[in-house]
Amino acid sequence: MDINTRIARRVRELRDARGYSLDALAERSGVSRSNISLIERARSSPTAAVLDKLAAGLGVTLASLFEDSGERAAEPSPVARVAEQPVWRDPASGYVRRNLSPAARSPIQLVDVLFPAGQRVAYDGAAREAEVHQQVWMIDGVMELSVGDAHWRLEAGDCLAMRLDRPIVYRNPTRRPARYLVALATPDFVPARRNG
Repeated sequence: MDINTRIARRVRELRDARGYSLDALAERSGVSRSNISLIERARSSPTAAVLDKLAAGLGVTLASLFEDSGERAAEPSPVARVAEQPVWRDPASGYVRRNLSPAARSPIQLVDVLFPAGQRVAYDGAAREAEVHQQVWMIDGVMELSVGDAHWRLEAGDCLAMRLDRPIVYRNPTRRPARYLVALATPDFVPARRNG
């Protein structure tokens, strides 16, 4: 399945599950109604910043928007084969994210990111219904992260822990791509129960 189609289905599924109209999600997320409609019809390739706003408005992590909605009926597999892991490229910065986590419901999600040289992505830190913790572990290269008013320079092997409750800026100040792992955890996670 095309990644934009996957995102489209997932946003629509989450919006429907919460009973939100397009207008309600637009108000909650700060993303225009028309933009949400384009995303839900897979007619737009949204940026990371727009997807983060939608995720916050829907009360989920950004990584949740890449999950396959078709796997909900059966018990999800505890294994995520590399060929089945969704890969997405941010159209604004060119950063590439691979969702590593299996579909099995877990309070932890892992994402592998390849961040191009000289690029920057800013998330506005929209209010979230659920508390989300994140750690960024540098695998290769250098990244500068700003979390609210705090700033860090991370190099290979460094790890930064934060909550997703304030603006965050990722920047690769070098001429080489950087690679890092993002681990997301939702402490109030309640696994979905199977019907039957």
